[in-house]
Amino acid sequence: MSDSGSVLRKTALNATHRALKAKMVDFGGWDMPVEYSGLIAEHLAVRTGVGLFDVSHMGDIQLRGPGSLDAVQKLLMNDASKLQIGQAHYSAMLTPEGTFVDDVVLHKLSENDYLIVINAGTREKDVHWVRKTIGMMPSVHINDFSDMYTQLAIQGPKAIDVLRKLTDVDLDAIKNYWFTWGKVCGLYNVLVARTGYTGEDGFEIYVPSDEATSARVWNEVMEAGKEFGILPCGLGARNTLRLESAMALYGHEISDTINVFEAGLGRYCKLDKDADFVGKQTLLAVQAEGGPKRKLVGLETIDRGIARDGYPVFTLDGKEIGVVTSGSPSPFLKKNIAMAYVPVELSAVDTELAVQVRSTMVKSKVVPLPFYKKPKKTT
Repeated sequence: MSDSGSVLRKTALNATHRALKAKMVDFGGWDMPVEYSGLIAEHLAVRTGVGLFDVSHMGDIQLRGPGSLDAVQKLLMNDASKLQIGQAHYSAMLTPEGTFVDDVVLHKLSENDYLIVINAGTREKDVHWVRKTIGMMPSVHINDFSDMYTQLAIQGPKAIDVLRKLTDVDLDAIKNYWFTWGKVCGLYNVLVARTGYTGEDGFEIYVPSDEATSARVWNEVMEAGKEFGILPCGLGARNTLRLESAMALYGHEISDTINVFEAGLGRYCKLDKDADFVGKQTLLAVQAEGGPKRKLVGLETIDRGIARDGYPVFTLDGKEIGVVTSGSPSPFLKKNIAMAYVPVELSAVDTELAVQVRSTMVKSKVVPLPFYKKPKKTT
């Protein structure tokens, strides 16, 4: 049962996860695996080899029709007019205050056809927001296809080697944040995207959501990955991987009380595009007033202690000035890392601060984000 008392939603792979003895948790009203063989092993498998995630809880909203670009341009902060067919980009739906409804990945399927991938815990809210914001615009059809797909993320430097055994798609031709369709595991017209939420190279595939097909594809990916040491991976590793890579998580680094500039995501917010997207005018005003007063920074603890989500941040002389949004030991970097909001004047790299870990003040320093960048390919 979820906190609200309602029955948890399940993906088509829940029986598979339980057969693997995964530890299951309530995640945004979904019954999801948090770990299988252990968070550290799963995390390191993705950084050094390959891991497989069930991300079927993510939502999928399709906008179709000759008015779909106008609708996307009003709804989202990035500039979709720059996308080519087969290309995706990171964006967000904003409130009129310039804060976050949700961050999304937008795919351009054709000239009049777009797919918006939304987060799991905000699915119903997001669908309502889309219909409320652009539902009355002409020549656009809005469809919630969230339950039609099982979405699998094959992530890590060996992901391409695993998927190559299962598809006729030329994977090398797919650049980062591009996608195509092809035959995967004997299924035709599977969407294959070079995207993910781990900071590693990898692919996300969308297959029919019936249990038999989903389980078969999962098992075939696992079998193909055996020689590369593939591990099934849960939400725990997904969280530590995205933290090392400084990727925002809704309810932590972004929310309806945090604006785009505070979150350090201004590079994805195209204030110069012609469309008057929701939140644009407020953000222009923030920009005109000199920018945000607080900023998301990376922290690394100097003293022994782990800065966890929600812990307060202080100056060294004891003044409370911020809060940790996400924090954890880094399995790959072997450091205790965190992201936190602090005043802009205290956000410079190497600034020393303190995080209250229970009753102890743990000295920390501001470090550059992201904490981890995947190695560049060598030719």
